Amino acid sequence: MNMNGPVKISRSERFQTCQEIAARLHEVYKEKVLAIGVYGSISRGTDGPYSDIEMFCVLEESGEEIEFSYEWSAGPWKAEVNVCSADVLLNTAATVEDDWPLTHGPFFSPLSLYDPKDFFETLKKAAESPAQEEFTEGINGILVGEMYEFIGKLRNVNLNGPHTYLPYLAMEFAQYGAMLIGLHNRKLYSTGAKVLPEALELPHRPAGFDQVARLVMAGDLTDPAKIVSACEAFWDGLQEWAAQHQYVIHSERIPF
Repeated sequence: MNMNGPVKISRSERFQTCQEIAARLHEVYKEKVLAIGVYGSISRGTDGPYSDIEMFCVLEESGEEIEFSYEWSAGPWKAEVNVCSADVLLNTAATVEDDWPLTHGPFFSPLSLYDPKDFFETLKKAAESPAQEEFTEGINGILVGEMYEFIGKLRNVNLNGPHTYLPYLAMEFAQYGAMLIGLHNRKLYSTGAKVLPEALELPHRPAGFDQVARLVMAGDLTDPAKIVSACEAFWDGLQEWAAQHQYVIHSERIPF
């Protein structure tokens, strides 16, 4: 057995492995299986020779909430199978979290291996169901819970060090900035590797985001002054952007 991590595997071989996993899931869970699907790069048709396997196994509702994962390496390849009851998956799909633009793609276009009751169509409708207020709440949460904290950390580090923390903060500014832009546009990113370039193509970007994102994508993170200047400019842009779109960063009273 290969023990040196993933090896090159063709798309057809990978898909055959998915079918073998699905057959094993039927053996284990029998009539409880409602649907089985593949998500991630395989479902999009963009998997590379070293891509892993990601699958859903949806079980019929039985009064018990089921949610766990199998994750293992066979040596040449790795797989993850999320096993959950239908109600759990539908609830997850209908919930907007701060990383919604990156996590919810699988709910819209899984590659079906078994779906006699059209569950995946129901899943897609659940993923399409959140109201604008839920996206606004997610955006407000990032602005206060992440970006406000990042700018405080940036200013502390700029004053007291260590400056070695600044590249990490720049990456966090860029990543969460992209989540804000995705939530605002209700746009899903295709994969984690393309979050920043895809965010740069979306409209209504806060001023300053582009510079931080391009610094991160280029790996241009060795100059502390450049990082601080770019992140401060982005923070200024975020405040203007929030006011323009009626998002909330500051509250004049304690909210309880």
